Amino acid sequence: MSDTSGLTTPALVDLHLAPTDKGEALRSLAQRLVAEGRVTDLDGFLADVAAREAQAPTGMGDGIGIPHCRSAHVTRPSLAFGRSTRGVDFDAPDGRPADLVFMIAAPAGADDTHLQILAALARRLMDPAFTGALRDAGSPGAVAALINGEEVPAVAPEAAPAPSPAPAPEAAAPHGELRLVAVTSCPTGIAHTYMAAKALELAAARAGARIEVETQGSAGTTVLAPEMIAAADAVILAHDVEVRDRARFAGKPTVDVGVKAAVNRADDLIAQAAGLVAEYGGGTRPTGAPVPGPRTPAGEHWAQRLRKYLMTGVSYMIPFVAAGGLLIALAFAVGGYQIASAPSVLGHFDWTSSHSWAAMLFQTGKASFGFLVPILSGYIAWAIADRAALAAGIAGGAVSVAVGAGFLGGIVSGLAAGFLVLWMIRWNVPRAVRGIMPVVVIPLVSVAVVGFLMFVVVGSPIASAMNGLTDWLNGLSGSNAILLGALLGAMMAFDMGGPLNKVAYTFAAGALTTAGTTPDAGSLKVMAAVMAAGMTPPLGMALATVVRRKLFTAEERENGKAAWVLGASFITEGAIPFAAADPLRVIPASIVGSMTAGGLVMAFGSTLRAPHGGIWVLPLIGSPVLYLLAVVAGTVLTAAVVVLLKGMRKGVAAEVPESPVAEKGLAGV
Repeated sequence: MSDTSGLTTPALVDLHLAPTDKGEALRSLAQRLVAEGRVTDLDGFLADVAAREAQAPTGMGDGIGIPHCRSAHVTRPSLAFGRSTRGVDFDAPDGRPADLVFMIAAPAGADDTHLQILAALARRLMDPAFTGALRDAGSPGAVAALINGEEVPAVAPEAAPAPSPAPAPEAAAPHGELRLVAVTSCPTGIAHTYMAAKALELAAARAGARIEVETQGSAGTTVLAPEMIAAADAVILAHDVEVRDRARFAGKPTVDVGVKAAVNRADDLIAQAAGLVAEYGGGTRPTGAPVPGPRTPAGEHWAQRLRKYLMTGVSYMIPFVAAGGLLIALAFAVGGYQIASAPSVLGHFDWTSSHSWAAMLFQTGKASFGFLVPILSGYIAWAIADRAALAAGIAGGAVSVAVGAGFLGGIVSGLAAGFLVLWMIRWNVPRAVRGIMPVVVIPLVSVAVVGFLMFVVVGSPIASAMNGLTDWLNGLSGSNAILLGALLGAMMAFDMGGPLNKVAYTFAAGALTTAGTTPDAGSLKVMAAVMAAGMTPPLGMALATVVRRKLFTAEERENGKAAWVLGASFITEGAIPFAAADPLRVIPASIVGSMTAGGLVMAFGSTLRAPHGGIWVLPLIGSPVLYLLAVVAGTVLTAAVVVLLKGMRKGVAAEVPESPVAEKGLAGV
């Protein structure tokens, strides 16, 4: 059996998928993959599927659900298919339950050929004739034959979409010779990326337009040729992750949406692009006509976009926080707090002296910390206006550090640089100047403007606010400190790695940069409270799976084993599988426990200079015994509350039975 024809087998097809609950339906299909040797660990694979489901719904509308993931527990690219008479709710945009469920399983290290096969299948799902045939098929063998059909071996060229065929003269009326380019991308890069591409190609053909689509997915990318982009009248960006090398499209009318919009509303996007071209003159646009820059994705609130900008900056900043903070903490552990005043190791390094090694660690960590605000600012700007805004964002962040405005100044400078450059790329300039706009004019003007803004206008007021914040943190005591710790704890537990969690962490990490060398600075207590609160949710769930096993499924009990390590390492996301399965009980329990841990740490006065590490940086924690006591208290309270809430449900035993099929499948692996 070839790789192409073996994507599915009759044994992987269920024409009478009984469960209407999404979780049970996914488990039923996954059990078939286990029984066929396509998946080695049922619960581990389902955890990967659940993590993908948590990113975005996989209901595509029109009765189609495509749960999919890449997992280390998958032995080869495979597909399990279920046909449901009552439907399974996959949160489709049209609200229609899925009667066709395609569970796509790709190995974590799948090669390009296999991923291209999966990409081609995703494209075929956009064909009503294909899905109609699946609904009418009378046997598992017929379904397997359809899925492993004649189109599959010819996938390689299809993964990078070919130009749409020239429309017949009578079909070319609506938009004439409209020329478009598009990019599609999704977090996993397996299904939505290619479905969106196919939907855009079909919609363009219906509209009499020509389109070239670059799929930035797992099956490889055939990059749009520069001449294609130059000849295009407009651009469609359908993406849930950042488009690579977005600056290529600067100056083109752009429709910017999420990837699902292309899958579900491709005709509308083609019409929007045509409207932009008509508005700005299309290919015959005069030199003096303005050109719109990237547009906010349709249906997305400005606050959501702002959060994405800030989270992008934070995500690029965190490695510098972790490296710099841990190095400084190690330096203090080896050489004491006085190591901060040691002379430069340049010319003063003694290989046999622990003092010299401590000084080297401190000075390297301090250098890493010096990049925090510039990187935060630069990548906020990059998230708004792509590469052209990096220079102004990073320079603005550096000025923020110079004037003492800290991470608050970095946020302001990043937003200012991003929106300034976004405005500048829409400038109408003579053709002779266009070539030097991105490399000379935009960096020169934007850096100068942002520098002026930070030095002269807003830098000093923000610096005063930062100094006030630092003084307030250092002066916290009694009930004020406890309340702050409890509040930060609630934020850490509410969305477990989401926006509120990251806001609390960024606040603590930013305050850490202003801590100076005082051993008991208030900002060091804040960092300790945040880490304790972040450790508590996964540890509490892990403890609950031990003390009341029957309240949890076999999958959750397996997740509980991993949650011990994740919680101890300050990875709050270890509690997400539990929260996704039962948010109304798990999230309140986690909040109560984290508030307790955060408040107790502040009450005990424990300190932490390392921004990450969990129990592995215990030697670097002030009052470590009391710190551990706070974590234990929060963990026990979390477990007690979640057990109480779950135990209040009626018929608990009936809700989480052991699955004999699952056990049989696991035993046979």
